[in-house]
Amino acid sequence: MARFEQCERVVKEFEEKIKNPEKPSGLKLLTGVDLGTAFIVLAVMDEKFHPLAGAYRYASVVKDGLVVDYMGAIKIVSELKVELEEKLGCQLLYAATAIPPGTSVNDTSTIKYVVEAAGFEVTKVLDEPTAANSLLGIQNGAVVDVGGGTTGVAIFKEGRVVYVGDEPTGGTHFSLVLAGSLGITFEEAEVQKREFKRHKEFLPVLKPVIEKVASIIKKHIEGYDVEDLYLVGGTCCFTNMEQIIEKETGIPTHKPANPLYVTPLGIAMNCEVD
Repeated sequence: MARFEQCERVVKEFEEKIKNPEKPSGLKLLTGVDLGTAFIVLAVMDEKFHPLAGAYRYASVVKDGLVVDYMGAIKIVSELKVELEEKLGCQLLYAATAIPPGTSVNDTSTIKYVVEAAGFEVTKVLDEPTAANSLLGIQNGAVVDVGGGTTGVAIFKEGRVVYVGDEPTGGTHFSLVLAGSLGITFEEAEVQKREFKRHKEFLPVLKPVIEKVASIIKKHIEGYDVEDLYLVGGTCCFTNMEQIIEKETGIPTHKPANPLYVTPLGIAMNCEVD
């Protein structure tokens, strides 16, 4: 669990750097671009994997790992890039990005083109759970990345990926169920589900969706001796989600303080700069 505690420290440090960026002391800056269904996050680290700055924006330009608003995605990534460059006082040249497991070659290329069109040289594209594990450092266990549209599962044995799978069900489904229950629009539900103080109120309505996520996890880890589950992705911010998944799967389940930032930080760690 030492690496998990280290992950917690890095995530908390990154949260602070979003508010108060740190000017770089070196020239090698590593940028991670996470094109999520609900959020686009940019994370900048130095070559020692020390967080320097970050920025994010709510967006609906990606659906289930597919870019559905190409120009909108470029615009947001470009604006976040400029915002960070102004705060850091230097240009961001290189970036890594990531895709959900099972994404087709064409969809992978599209995500890469978005980041390139925003002004980056893309040095690496990897799958999201593997990116997350760059920060988590799991040797034996499974990373579960619950994003806006999908639940991705990556199983690790002795630090190596032995299985990767992905299925629909994520934050979008939370919002659809919540909208139907409360009689509000999907957009209103997207906002309200992020109000932590109301999570206890929403739990009876959203518990079946969380149980669905758990059933997806159980399906994908069947036949593997998975010791622990590690939750990442913005949807996992829902309060006590890890407790329900642990109860349903019977496997110890861990969640960082802010699971939204694990993947973008892991992506940044994979940015290759000469």
